[in-house]
Amino acid sequence: MDIRLLGSSDAEQYWKLRLEALQQNPEAFAASYEEVVKRQNPIEGVARNLAAEGTYTFGAFNHHNFLVGMVTLMQEKPMKLRHKANIFAMYVSLESRGQGIGKELLTAAINQAKSIDSIEKIHLTVVKSNENAKRLYTKLGFAVFGLEERALKINGEYYDEEYRVLHLTK
Repeated sequence: MDIRLLGSSDAEQYWKLRLEALQQNPEAFAASYEEVVKRQNPIEGVARNLAAEGTYTFGAFNHHNFLVGMVTLMQEKPMKLRHKANIFAMYVSLESRGQGIGKELLTAAINQAKSIDSIEKIHLTVVKSNENAKRLYTKLGFAVFGLEERALKINGEYYDEEYRVLHLTK
């Protein structure tokens, strides 16, 4: 498995995997498939996002050089918040799960954050019912610091989200 930082040339593969993620695990993302497919020039938008300063999107490529996993680390921009970064858009394709790809991706994002002196902690949210993701986040040191009940509503069903943090400095 090849884990690397994505660039604008990866936008088309990223977009395809993002659509899969929104269809396969709608409860894991704030955006909906129905919303994002209506975007104008989505691949151009993805290319801009992948090149944005303070945003680091890592991809996992299989032996056919096909993108099968992704995670984004985004540092907060305001001066008073620059000590924080957030994990977004974590996803591994169904056929590639159970191979440690999620751990490799998240480790790459954590290492990126550690390489930036101003980042002291990383936040993420996870749907409370997603036991596999919660196990991974706990294994890598993310601790629960809050719970939002009914954080998402999908087709009349509510999903609670845990707020988690990983402190990089003591």
